[in-house]
Amino acid sequence: MLAYNATSMNSPAPAILTVTGLSKTYSGGFQALKAIDLEIQQGEILALLGPNGAGKTTLISTICGIVTPSTGQVSVNGYDIIKDYRQTRSMIGLVPQELHTDSFESVWNTVSFSRGLFGKAPDPAYIEKVLKSLSLWDKKDNMIMTLSGGMKRRVLIAKALSHEPTVLFLDEPTAGVDVELRKDMWNIVRKLKSEGVTIILTTHYIEEAEEIADRIGVINKGELILIEEKQSLMQKLGKKQLILDLVSPISSVPEALSGYQLEMNEEGSKLIYTFDTQGERTGITSLLDDLKSAGIGFHDLNTTQSSLEEIFVSLVSDAATEQPTA
Repeated sequence: MLAYNATSMNSPAPAILTVTGLSKTYSGGFQALKAIDLEIQQGEILALLGPNGAGKTTLISTICGIVTPSTGQVSVNGYDIIKDYRQTRSMIGLVPQELHTDSFESVWNTVSFSRGLFGKAPDPAYIEKVLKSLSLWDKKDNMIMTLSGGMKRRVLIAKALSHEPTVLFLDEPTAGVDVELRKDMWNIVRKLKSEGVTIILTTHYIEEAEEIADRIGVINKGELILIEEKQSLMQKLGKKQLILDLVSPISSVPEALSGYQLEMNEEGSKLIYTFDTQGERTGITSLLDDLKSAGIGFHDLNTTQSSLEEIFVSLVSDAATEQPTA
């Protein structure tokens, strides 16, 4: 696909993006970002989750130099985004949420023009590689206004890649596209990662973050309330449940089993036991022994793990609960 300098897998990846104490307060007094601290390693995929108005787009726009921060610092590969604007902007590619494109221009011309905006010398061979990698080559002479929404979004990615950035921001990259195209876009992101590109994406699709991200960040009301390795987050915050299909329905949970805080379905045919996967003991063995002592038999059991969506909803709800009241 495209040629980037990838970091060796045998050595720890250096931080390519560092955000320290970043805040943004608009003239009306609204504080969109609150003391954000963030470090992103070269070649990783970070997904930023958060409800509408959480500050995701403001954070991206500030890092990209579109919005001026009120306080704090941002550096890209050691360069300050304000003092070294030209250097940092040349290293960053941005795919905005809105489908703003040059409707009356061809795909080839608009992508080539974007490369020139960053002072890059014309390189038709490179533009060809970009368009082919995004399945846009057969559309290169088409006017953008004639393309479908999904193809227009591919053009936005091509424009963002035109100047060979090392950091790529994707703001809701699959908003409004069908499931098939969404999965296609995930494959594109994986290929870029394999070539050393660092990718930060915002998304409302929980499964998108779960599918492709290395780390998950949760932002709410301008605060970065959590950032964690995806698998570690699932293990630490994801609850696991043991579901027992009973041989005979019961009307209530026996007092002898109250210590397990079991849940029962309406029909009394299932018992649900929630346990901590990180605990030294899950309590499953003693539960099964106590069920036998209570004369409760089961003919099947299975386990389920909390989804990332459930974890996200829980985190945002907890953050909202902790907010001081006026």
